[in-house]
Amino acid sequence: MTTARTTAARTGATRTTAHVSATDTPIGPFTAVVAADGAVLASGWTTDVAELLSKVAPRLRPANLVERPDLGAVTRAVRAYHDGDLAVIDDVPVRQEGGAFTAGAWRALRTVPAGEPISYAGFALLAGRPSAVRAAAGACAKNPATLFVPCHRVVAANGPGGFRWGAEVKGWLLAHEARAA
Repeated sequence: MTTARTTAARTGATRTTAHVSATDTPIGPFTAVVAADGAVLASGWTTDVAELLSKVAPRLRPANLVERPDLGAVTRAVRAYHDGDLAVIDDVPVRQEGGAFTAGAWRALRTVPAGEPISYAGFALLAGRPSAVRAAAGACAKNPATLFVPCHRVVAANGPGGFRWGAEVKGWLLAHEARAA
């Protein structure tokens, strides 16, 4: 697996212009908000940009959004992933900001291999706090960069578990990764 790249927010970061685009996928439109340097700030299976930005840390929210028909490497990665190239999302940079545990949990999510979902307990262990199962679930729920930080790969002991974009989308992603992995 390629090492994931995460762009850390720096103190005093300025809110600038970001680009937004929606891409058609087999499970609905996938929208991404991308900073000028190419890092994904927010993404998910929706066209509601305000909903996407609600999970982005206030310091990282762009002051201006410019719609584009294509986001270059990000759009290519979204299409390639849905076509079966699961590893393509590993190299897409993301920019997220959260508390120490949440930020570490998001980094840990990028190490979970496609086609090998883990339990919430396993995710808590991977994130370095085996007893923090609820906090691990909370990190998944707060994840603004869905797909590129693959929270869909964390499943409940009794089934797929919740997912911000719905059970049908999560089920499709898990089945897609199981087939293609």
